Amino acid sequence: MLLRFVHFFFISLCVTPVFAQEMADSFEGRWTLHLPGGAGWLEITHDQGLLDASLLWYGGSVLPVASVNITDDVLTVTRVETVNQNVEDGSSRSFTVTNTFTLQSDGDQIKGVAHFPDHSGFGSQMIDFEATRIPELPPAPDLSQITFGDPMELFNGVDLRGWSLINEDQVNGFKAEDGLLINDPVQSEDGEYISYGNLRTVSTFEDFRLTLDVNIPKGSNSGVYLRGIYEIQVADTYGMDLNQHHMGALYSRIQPSANAEKPADEWQSMDITLYQRHLTVILNGTKIIDNQPIHGVTGGAMTADEFSPGPIYLQGDHGRILYRNLILTPIL
Repeated sequence: MLLRFVHFFFISLCVTPVFAQEMADSFEGRWTLHLPGGAGWLEITHDQGLLDASLLWYGGSVLPVASVNITDDVLTVTRVETVNQNVEDGSSRSFTVTNTFTLQSDGDQIKGVAHFPDHSGFGSQMIDFEATRIPELPPAPDLSQITFGDPMELFNGVDLRGWSLINEDQVNGFKAEDGLLINDPVQSEDGEYISYGNLRTVSTFEDFRLTLDVNIPKGSNSGVYLRGIYEIQVADTYGMDLNQHHMGALYSRIQPSANAEKPADEWQSMDITLYQRHLTVILNGTKIIDNQPIHGVTGGAMTADEFSPGPIYLQGDHGRILYRNLILTPIL
């Protein structure tokens, strides 16, 4: 009996890696996450027998996860966050919380459940979500062969006609003044927090070239979202090292190849082309992103859908920003 058990155990060890390999193949790749009220992104990689993953959950950056595990037909991903919390006696404590994401694949679809333990230690929040496999990126397009339509002014210099808040329950910090589109999200002096909203075009667009001028006061920050899903960073990062979170970057995804930003309070020009999920950015006359592939949405995306028209939206809650000369030319 003991020999039979040992023989069965040995067979199980031999078979399990083969099954795990098949399951890894079913999850491997890039996935767009359809989240309640927003979007995310997941990439599963399998290299030299090891599983790894990167995750974007609603906002912020694409980050590596703490662990990836396949058991039977379930993929489990964990992400660890550090929490600083005030307690009743007025002191604070720092601790870690492990968020868990369990996923089951069905071809090019995933059903998942995210578990977020309450920071008090009592209970947890569960969020059901779905994911869709992202089709492979096409080769970099030949930009010299693009056919453009007629340019259109997104901002008329007089009022906010053609624009609206994404969330009408928030406060609009944008205004038209002296031919400029100005965002000035000033907080109340009494300490009550004011939630300022993001401004979007009413019209939606597919592929296009977008040109604009922007003036960024010292320490300020914003973002220009293409089709409502890809954020081009707008920030006062003059004199800083290259980083995928600095001026002109595709936020958390594509780092500029050169420092081309100007000091705070100077007008800067941006020339952005989005075509076939590839991005080109020219900042102040210098090409800093050259027809690079976009692997997925960025934090703050309005939707997980990368294949439908979407608006231009301007981030409105990070500080004072001035825009002018917003011209969009569609690609036919």
